[in-house]
Amino acid sequence: MRKTKGFTFRTIFPLTLHSPLTRPRPFRAYSFVPFSTLAMLDPTILTIGGIVLGIAIIERILERWGVVDLADQFAKVMRFILPVAFYSALFYFFATFIL
Repeated sequence: MRKTKGFTFRTIFPLTLHSPLTRPRPFRAYSFVPFSTLAMLDPTILTIGGIVLGIAIIERILERWGVVDLADQFAKVMRFILPVAFYSALFYFFATFIL
């Protein structure tokens, strides 16, 4: 069986205090956000968003005019276009603006 050795608190943590630094150390701050929020004003992202918004507005206008069949066709297309446009714009944004 091994013999255990005891340590006192004073041997591990001596009471002598070290003098503080005379000059402050350089401080580096890192941001968790690797891109600027103004980067969303990229023309490509605005174009994709404008096209999707335009199709949605056209669909609402067709519903008000009573052309429900054509508006339903737009809705079916938008069920596919919206997720594809969103994820492609998100991928484009992260691929081009991360440092």
